[in-house]
Amino acid sequence: MKLLAVAAGGEKTSMAHDMIAVVDMKTSERGSLSGLQLDHLGVAVKSIASAREFYGMLGMVVTHQEQVDHEQVRVAMLPMGESRLELLEATTEDSVIGRFVAKRGEGLHHVALRTGEIDALFARLKENGVRLASDAIRTGAGGHRYFFVHPESTGGVLVEIVGEG
Repeated sequence: MKLLAVAAGGEKTSMAHDMIAVVDMKTSERGSLSGLQLDHLGVAVKSIASAREFYGMLGMVVTHQEQVDHEQVRVAMLPMGESRLELLEATTEDSVIGRFVAKRGEGLHHVALRTGEIDALFARLKENGVRLASDAIRTGAGGHRYFFVHPESTGGVLVEIVGEG
């Protein structure tokens, strides 16, 4: 791994100054991650209907809505460029989203990254001791396969890895 620090004026500098850090990871060390893309941002809400009003004012439109029974959640997808916003409404208070909203209030729940090789990535993370919040790859909204990586392994962010169904 190579780390290069560049100050705002373009000269090389130490990490102590304002800078842009450019990381060049050798794919042979960690495997190719170039296929990862931002799939969606998951936002926990008390009510999809209420949240739709705000996002509608921004010009965003729900293109897909469904209930995922095994997650006890209703989801609504709002496209934005190459990505989406996923609104998550609990169907029961004791669901993951219900407990999240009760404890933290509405807000960003997770960041989802899309990969073309979900099985290989799941295995690689498990083999390398990454703490996963999922014990297996599951099928969710839109028939997509997914698993979650625990925030302890990601710097405090719940990360969802999404693959095709």
